Amino acid sequence: MRMKSLSMAALAALSFLLNGCVSWDKTFEKSEKVTVSKVFFKNRFGIELVGDLYLPAEIGTEKRSAIAVSGPFGAVKEQASGLYAQEMAERGFITLAFDPSFTGESGGEVRNVASPDINTDDFSAAVDYLITLPQVDPDKIGIIGICGFGGFALNAAAQDTRIKATVASTMYDITRVSAKGYNDSMSAEDLYKMRTALNNQRTADAQSGTFAPAPGLPKNLSGEEPLFIQDYFEYYKTPRGFHKRSINSNGHWNMTSALSLITQPILAYSDTIKSAVLIIHGEKAHSRYFSEDAFKKLKGKNKELHIIPGANHTDLYYKKGVIPFDKMEKFFQENLK
Repeated sequence: MRMKSLSMAALAALSFLLNGCVSWDKTFEKSEKVTVSKVFFKNRFGIELVGDLYLPAEIGTEKRSAIAVSGPFGAVKEQASGLYAQEMAERGFITLAFDPSFTGESGGEVRNVASPDINTDDFSAAVDYLITLPQVDPDKIGIIGICGFGGFALNAAAQDTRIKATVASTMYDITRVSAKGYNDSMSAEDLYKMRTALNNQRTADAQSGTFAPAPGLPKNLSGEEPLFIQDYFEYYKTPRGFHKRSINSNGHWNMTSALSLITQPILAYSDTIKSAVLIIHGEKAHSRYFSEDAFKKLKGKNKELHIIPGANHTDLYYKKGVIPFDKMEKFFQENLK
């Protein structure tokens, strides 16, 4: 059964039943202030996406603002995006945390592939779905992108004028880091060598009929890794954030995914975003420069960069005392009206 065909009341009732008989599969504690239902919808490429719809427990009949949430890059909806969605639902928003195409429970073959185009459209597909819900005000929809999906969220805001407010949290520009390395350290010759290696791998994949995996996080830490790799490990590879369907926890990206990422910069038109944008990053995050540079390109008085003192990149995945939910609530209340 597809939730899209149900009324909001029926959906809420079914959500209650599901929550009563299905074990909690998230990496964060379940809230008693919301109900959660699994839902299904398609993007414009025909790929079926799977999400968790979070409703305030006292939903009533009034039309509400809604927020679609995704990320981090290589994560699933049972991790950080679900935490954000649940917290914002507690604050009165209808929220949807979803798995992007080719990952988690969402469709798409082959698996574990990223696409600048398709992953941007995944946010718009989530907006499509939310608009169909009778208690969502179609003029009051926002999005939250975490880590790599912070970059895709900004790209979606540039593409989709139905998105009235965007939060990018601990943002990565995945296309920039893929093409240039961290802190833009790769030379033009380095990039050419990488493209050659990736296309050689594509030839090998075609000949073998398989898809080689890219390197992932180590199985164990030696202590010699960069601090940000250790932070990723402590989230994705330990009970703190491990989930069996998460690429970063229990899998690998398709190695040739990088081919499109290095030639299709997602933030090329971010300066055309007229809707409100809040960019959040940790002061000590290795990735902070992505947010700072993205903010510099934005235009208008309804844009803000918020730096959190002392926070690193992954603190904004799971630390409820660090993630500025009060600020996000106020931002959406002010801009989804």
